[in-house]
Amino acid sequence: MADGAGGTDGTEGTGGHGGAVTVAALAGGSPPGGGEPESSDSLKTFGAVLRAFRKRAGLTQEELAERVRYSVQTVASIEQGRRFPQPEFVTRAEEALDAFGALRAAAQHLSRQPGLASWFRQWAKLEADAISLYTYECRVVPGLLQTEAYARAVSLSVPPRPTDEEMEERIAARLARQELLSTRRKPPAGFTFIVEESVLKRDTGGEEVTRELLDHLVEVTERHWNMELQIVPLRQPVHAGLDGPLQLLETPENEWFGYSEGQKNGRLITDRKEISVLHQRYAKLRSQALTPADSLSLLKRMRGAL
Repeated sequence: MADGAGGTDGTEGTGGHGGAVTVAALAGGSPPGGGEPESSDSLKTFGAVLRAFRKRAGLTQEELAERVRYSVQTVASIEQGRRFPQPEFVTRAEEALDAFGALRAAAQHLSRQPGLASWFRQWAKLEADAISLYTYECRVVPGLLQTEAYARAVSLSVPPRPTDEEMEERIAARLARQELLSTRRKPPAGFTFIVEESVLKRDTGGEEVTRELLDHLVEVTERHWNMELQIVPLRQPVHAGLDGPLQLLETPENEWFGYSEGQKNGRLITDRKEISVLHQRYAKLRSQALTPADSLSLLKRMRGAL
């Protein structure tokens, strides 16, 4: 599963975020059927096509960046195959470079890449530069908020059991990804997490693991001014999140993307109408969940009861 919220990291299918991918993938999970995640050859190909048309037009990366109204870093990352080309970028680059449809065709091919691992890798690339990240999780504690012991318990819970090597790779990826929360990022990203109370009361890994997890959630919430955690109470007759977990992020260019996942699959969402629906649901969930202050109080009461 992905690691956006429940631990979504493309490897967290073992806990909405318990999967196993390489550290370089920033948290991806095991692709269906095992094996290595799908390669990023299509991204590299798109980058090569973009670079060829840019040089054909006699433009530098700086000049193209100005014409498409994206940063030079974004242009460079896309040309190097390290970043998923956003819809607006493709449209503007197509016009600026007079690419007679070649870039649109290449981007359409990217949008058809199958499999959880490939989609999460694209999400992870977007997430690394995001300025806002919204996560709702009803299965597990989001990967960005997990402790090592909890992540290990989550990974061991969902068959098939990983090998020792896969487990260590998975845990390392998840913990490394938590650096995204840092307030030292320039600029720091804003995070909101909505988690079901039932997830915290499941006692995943046992009482000791849960005790450590609750201590960690309290500490992280109090320390990170750029983050809010809200808990949906057990009794909530009207619930906007019944269709399952969701994630939304905002790029430095103020574009929004969504991500959703289920059993052995995940989907990057770029359609604006779909993203609008997810925004509506997330906004409703924020009003239905406890306030951040009340959520923190609940966490402390739950910890005191153990």
